[in-house]
Amino acid sequence: MTPKRRASKQQRAREILLRLKRLYPDAVCSLDYQTTLQLMVATILSAQCTDERVNKVTPALFAAYPDAEAFAEADLEALEALVKSTGFYRNKAKNIRAACQKIGTEFGGEVPATMDELLTLPGVARKTANVVLAHGFGINAGVTVDTHVKRLSTRLGLTQHTDPIKIERDLMKLLPQPDWENWSIRLIYHGRAVCTARNPDCGACALADLCPSARVL
Repeated sequence: MTPKRRASKQQRAREILLRLKRLYPDAVCSLDYQTTLQLMVATILSAQCTDERVNKVTPALFAAYPDAEAFAEADLEALEALVKSTGFYRNKAKNIRAACQKIGTEFGGEVPATMDELLTLPGVARKTANVVLAHGFGINAGVTVDTHVKRLSTRLGLTQHTDPIKIERDLMKLLPQPDWENWSIRLIYHGRAVCTARNPDCGACALADLCPSARVL
């Protein structure tokens, strides 16, 4: 590998990608779901909440509301009660119900499979849309940028932006499209295990020699 000071940003990004694949070969989406609708709902709930907490909530939630029609007709207070522990529960419940109402009236009861259509749904921004497209339909339309991806991409010197959309655009230019989503999943794993927000373990990091922010080389 070219030394980090001489390597281009794209070279570093692709070497980081290769190492992440070796580090986390079996990395998958951490949310539990069986249908694309369940994936969409779980991803909405995951905002400002851990996937672990969402996975504790969704079994009862999906049993109570098995499809878009059931969510669309949900009593809002009952829906709020089921998702309360995920935080921001009033907005999440309202958006889930409204999104499912729109899915029923405009998309035949099925989650749409394009970015433009997904972004018309209440509560669905690019992060959620990217997750749904990648894991629900096998479409890599963009790079999912959550708090881990934002933090690590900045530390790794792959972006200078703080806005998730601008970060996503930077990463899309650096990475092969087939790897856009597996980059995010693996970077999330690394952010949880090694490159944590407060105390990154640079001494144990397999990416340290490629990272301009590394404390130990």
